[in-house]
Amino acid sequence: MEHILQMHDIVKNYPGVTALDHVDLELKPGEVLALVGENGAGKSTLMKILGGAETADSGLIVIKENSYTQYSPKSAIDYGVGVIYQELNYLNDLTIAENIFLGRLPRKRLIRTVDYKELNRCSKVLQQKVGIHKEPTTEVRALSVGEKQLVEIARIFSQDISILIFDEPTSALTDTETENLFKLIRECKAEGKSVIYISHRLEEVFEISDRVQVLRDGKSVAVLQTASTDKKEIVHHMVGREIKDLYPISSRPTGDIYLEVRNLTAEKARNVTFDLHKGEIVGLFGLMGSGRTSIVKALFGAIKATSGEILIEGKPVQITSPESALRNGIVYIPSERKTEGLVLSHTVKENITLASLDRIKKGLFLNRRKESELVNLWVDKLNIRTPSIDKEVKELSGGNQQKVVLSKYLTLNPRVIIMNEPTRGIDVGAKVEIYKIIEQLCDQGICVLIISSELPEVMALSDRIVVISNGEVSGICERADGYTQETLLEYAIARME
Repeated sequence: MEHILQMHDIVKNYPGVTALDHVDLELKPGEVLALVGENGAGKSTLMKILGGAETADSGLIVIKENSYTQYSPKSAIDYGVGVIYQELNYLNDLTIAENIFLGRLPRKRLIRTVDYKELNRCSKVLQQKVGIHKEPTTEVRALSVGEKQLVEIARIFSQDISILIFDEPTSALTDTETENLFKLIRECKAEGKSVIYISHRLEEVFEISDRVQVLRDGKSVAVLQTASTDKKEIVHHMVGREIKDLYPISSRPTGDIYLEVRNLTAEKARNVTFDLHKGEIVGLFGLMGSGRTSIVKALFGAIKATSGEILIEGKPVQITSPESALRNGIVYIPSERKTEGLVLSHTVKENITLASLDRIKKGLFLNRRKESELVNLWVDKLNIRTPSIDKEVKELSGGNQQKVVLSKYLTLNPRVIIMNEPTRGIDVGAKVEIYKIIEQLCDQGICVLIISSELPEVMALSDRIVVISNGEVSGICERADGYTQETLLEYAIARME
């Protein structure tokens, strides 16, 4: 059998848009195929069709020499196709074990009740395989986003799957978890299983794949051998133009110190001290669990600091809530834009004005003219691609959703912007646009504090990097010092217990 999977002439239309335009895809046994493209290129739609979650308008799918035009997600599993979607599917109130074996819980022979002893035993084996270091009886609500993603992966590995599809699987994983995932994929490949791997992180594509297929605007535009291509060629096919510099931000003069953090202690963070200059980008780097999130949550008032102080232009300020942070010109762009930054069922207009309703009120009512003027201003400024400001924000691409989140807080005229994973889950072209927006903000004297799990990104963007290890500042690296990734990682593990 030369091909375990063939997708022929797949077409999928939605109202007003062609998501897939006569796309072909082939997969060999024991092969890892990377599927890349900008947001909206059709990658996830193609995989939803393969996984049975969507139905193609036309085309043919051949799995192990059996032909299908459509089937259900359950049938996909029966045919040996398992998908880990970008949007995680888990039940918070159930345990890790129950989520992994959802719908397939082992039963006792006589009374047919759930055999929890066997369930937890099987779960523990799978957890060790994928790297979940928690008891099987732990409720999923207690897990981090990265751990929840590993639960999804364990669920797929618990089934008899010969074609595995990963849609942005490392978006919330630590470096260690990512390396463990790659180890699992290599094991699958050695067993003759096939993998389709969707990722915006081209470094991962080169590390794990045999071939790369590029989608653009719903069409397959290139199929390349990974060993004989490079990032420049892939990016060119993805965006249809040259991107000579993925990180367009350059060094710039910065102003006086604007914000000072002195001996801040909050949750995992202990005695943290650093400052932000006007117009400066400071990166906050550390491994998962290092305490980075505790620092930014305390700065935004989402958690209470137990000691330390925050100064703005040399004067102590009390930040005890997000409201007090906003009053002091500090805004926070969360890492999970879909759950923390946006109301997906609301329109672009409603999301952008959500934080600034007081500014567009006329008595007890909203001034609709003022509202539309404000929204259109930011849609133009940030080049938000939407057919209408009355479009539901869930219909936009990831990059445009991120711009809507940015717009919402920029309407408040902040002086300090904290960005947690500002380019997570968005394509190369959209990343460049976000970087340019960040540079424009710095040119206006705004301070930017960035957390990013992509080390090349945080190194390229930051004027300085504050490294956090075990809740403490383990090092501060200046751009001018010419530090390396190895230096940052050494600082990151310096105080790990």
